Amino acid sequence: MALLLGVDTGGTYTDAVLVRDEQEVIARAKALTTRHDLAVGIGEAIAAVLASSGADVSDIGMASLSTTLATNALVEGQGGRVGLVYVGFRERDLEAHGLREALGGDPALVIEGGHNHAGGQVNALDKAALSGWLETDQGISAYAVASQFATRNPAHELEVSEMIREITGRPVSCSHHLSAKLNGPKRALTALLNARLIGMIARLIDKAEGKLAELGIDAPLMVVRGDGALISAVQARERPIETILSGPAASIVGARWMTGAEHSLVSDIGGTTTDVAVLRGGKPAIDPAGAQVGPWRTMVEAVAMRTTGLGGDSEVHVIDEGLVGGVTLGPRRVVPISLMAVDAPDVVHDALDNQLRNQTPGEYDARFVRAVPGIEAGGLGDRDAALLARIGEEVQPLGAVLKTRMEAQALKRLVTRGLVQVSGVTPSDASHVLGRLEAWDTKAAAKALELTGRKRTGSGNMLMPDVSGMAQMIVDQLTHQTSLALLESAFVEEEVDFGLPPTQLARHVLMQKGLEHHRGLVRIEAGVNVPVIGLGASAQSYYPAVGDRLGCQMILPEHAGVANAIGAVVGRVTIRRMGTVTSPAEGKFRVHLETGPEDFTEAEAAMQALEDTLEYEARREAELAGAEDIHLSRTRDVRSAKAEAREVFLEAEITVEASGRPRIAA
Repeated sequence: MALLLGVDTGGTYTDAVLVRDEQEVIARAKALTTRHDLAVGIGEAIAAVLASSGADVSDIGMASLSTTLATNALVEGQGGRVGLVYVGFRERDLEAHGLREALGGDPALVIEGGHNHAGGQVNALDKAALSGWLETDQGISAYAVASQFATRNPAHELEVSEMIREITGRPVSCSHHLSAKLNGPKRALTALLNARLIGMIARLIDKAEGKLAELGIDAPLMVVRGDGALISAVQARERPIETILSGPAASIVGARWMTGAEHSLVSDIGGTTTDVAVLRGGKPAIDPAGAQVGPWRTMVEAVAMRTTGLGGDSEVHVIDEGLVGGVTLGPRRVVPISLMAVDAPDVVHDALDNQLRNQTPGEYDARFVRAVPGIEAGGLGDRDAALLARIGEEVQPLGAVLKTRMEAQALKRLVTRGLVQVSGVTPSDASHVLGRLEAWDTKAAAKALELTGRKRTGSGNMLMPDVSGMAQMIVDQLTHQTSLALLESAFVEEEVDFGLPPTQLARHVLMQKGLEHHRGLVRIEAGVNVPVIGLGASAQSYYPAVGDRLGCQMILPEHAGVANAIGAVVGRVTIRRMGTVTSPAEGKFRVHLETGPEDFTEAEAAMQALEDTLEYEARREAELAGAEDIHLSRTRDVRSAKAEAREVFLEAEITVEASGRPRIAA
């Protein structure tokens, strides 16, 4: 009997499951994710599932980890301070694909160098400029390197990365290691985000491996990739960007395993995000344009999934314009007031009581703040550093910390860096008030919602003086925004062109009136025409109303709350490697390799040489990931043109895939 341990570290909860022989779930457990020390939450979840099952740790043959950590970090704009080395491009190219925005003020160096589309050097690499820049201490935790046409010749990226390691000793992310496709700015963005995540994912894996060892579990640790496949912990450390959408991808694998569904929408609600994907023929589609998370379109292969900053812990914003007013949710996650009150009951309740005694609502009512211990805080400006020191690691009312409006921007930067946590009103608090949740401090949630409901609208009236009414308003808004997220995903996958973008179609007045079954001189009906599988710890609480709104069957599996952890252990190891053969001149066929371009006189010989190389690399990576019984598949996409009644070879793109089940320890 082989037991497989699946662990999912989410924004709010860490889940653990034990699956016997890939056939049945024998135990499941949850613990709060402890962001200040992830090992605590991981250890508590594993210990709980072991206690629940009565299993012997020696029976565990494999452990696997899925996580929303990378996804949430990109959605919330968090991660380490990075430096980008941009080779062979122009300064204005930093604007392409949101690179400048993604840098967010982090340093970048644009230097001479790079290659052309055929792999030939355009300009010599400016090593002197690079060396001088690297020797300046800028508080950088990791570097990203992107060179022009590096997928055709990576020589300059490799030289730059070697210099970075020699001079700084910091990790380096090369763009050609993350994608074999053209589009330098987009590869640069992918490398930049990868570098930003390196420290964060490394800490998570270290914590997970340390906790497994501490509990006496001697089994290999796998990590779920964004396409639902498994990779080794070592590979995940090197390419953490590949773990974006890891948790959501695992949930789709888990949804399929639990329900056997062939054609449906899968919607997974977590603390920070709602992730929606489509199952067709029992398989999730891979996004051909690369994974998109929040505003970023990367070149990472991942499931075709729409991620929205909407979850149980999404920040509630009051709309005080107009005569009625209302609320909207997200995209930022905050610590629910009810949870913060568990950690610091005296501070939270005393502050809430004082705020309730005031006649006039305050700007920072029902908001708290604390620093996250153990996070590197290099590269901070004086104002940010001073504010961080004033906040400290103890919970404080936000109004007691911020002295000026300018410090609100400093606080935003500290939150973005992951150095500070803010607590505020969330749907989780509303669910406590409505009696749907009882995990944390309901009284603190009620006080916070009372403060929120006292805020004034444009008419001068209170938004919602009744606490239960305020809670229902927040939950109804969650239902509305979840429905929009599902509709947008459905319109994206529709084969019919409706002439408007999916976001506009989902919000169109005809669509919304159709959901409300409008009856007038015209009759309008609308809804989702396939089942929706609702996943996540809070799916049972929130998703029945979503199914009613969309007029569709809502499937809520028995283990919906731990689908990510289940998917983490029932997936396969899959490694894909891609390469290109070009024809820079008649009778010359060029293979673009890591070692540089190599020329052949025959197209078939060139393609076979590339195929052999990719096959070797894919098999080696699969074996390093712990796969066995490896199956190899190959595809060729050969592009040609007719010239003078003959076929002329233009380019060939070759993909090799190595796939197998992960090795189970005896």
